[in-house]
Amino acid sequence: MKVAVLFSGGKDSCMSAYLAKKQGHDIMCLITIESENPESYMFHTPSIQKTKHQSEVMNLPLIVKKTKGKKEKELKDLESAIKIAINKYNIQGIVAGALHSNYQKSRIDTICKKLKLKSLTPLWNKDAFEYLNEIIENNFQVIITAVSAYPLNASWLGREINKEFIENIHELYEKYKVHPAGEGGEFETFVLDCPLFEKPLKVTGASFTGEKNSWGMEVELV
Repeated sequence: MKVAVLFSGGKDSCMSAYLAKKQGHDIMCLITIESENPESYMFHTPSIQKTKHQSEVMNLPLIVKKTKGKKEKELKDLESAIKIAINKYNIQGIVAGALHSNYQKSRIDTICKKLKLKSLTPLWNKDAFEYLNEIIENNFQVIITAVSAYPLNASWLGREINKEFIENIHELYEKYKVHPAGEGGEFETFVLDCPLFEKPLKVTGASFTGEKNSWGMEVELV
């Protein structure tokens, strides 16, 4: 089936794309929604403009749509971007990285039903710790680009998801109920390498903003 991937550049959208391809689907394009609202219910915002670098090393076309990020209204912008993919690439389905968010999945499902597309969510209801281990086992290089939960702080920015990260996040899950995969917005990620990339991306610099337990990092890439 010809599909488009809702693509933020983070671990969930990259892993979903990888699994969809393993399942035999043809990825025709990536769709990135650039939201002006960092508190968007639907869309990931840290380093979102860097998805163009990922699309290049994946050798896939990228459709970019901007949105004000207003709750529910932002869905119209998503629908508009998906229509471009239908017209340009004749897609039959949408791949999304929803893990445990009923809010996200239900709205993507609704848009797909309206546009007569298949909604594919390969990660749906996957155990978070099992998922983190799969990221490592499948040679994904993933870094943390934002945090927004106690006791996470600026020291977590730039960290890779590896065995040490999993041990640390397990402790925070046990003590503070921080979602291990960041599904509640506790942290955001960016993928520097995975099996879909022709070559890894390298971070050449970064800028940091935030305070206390809310921090973001914008990476510079080559």
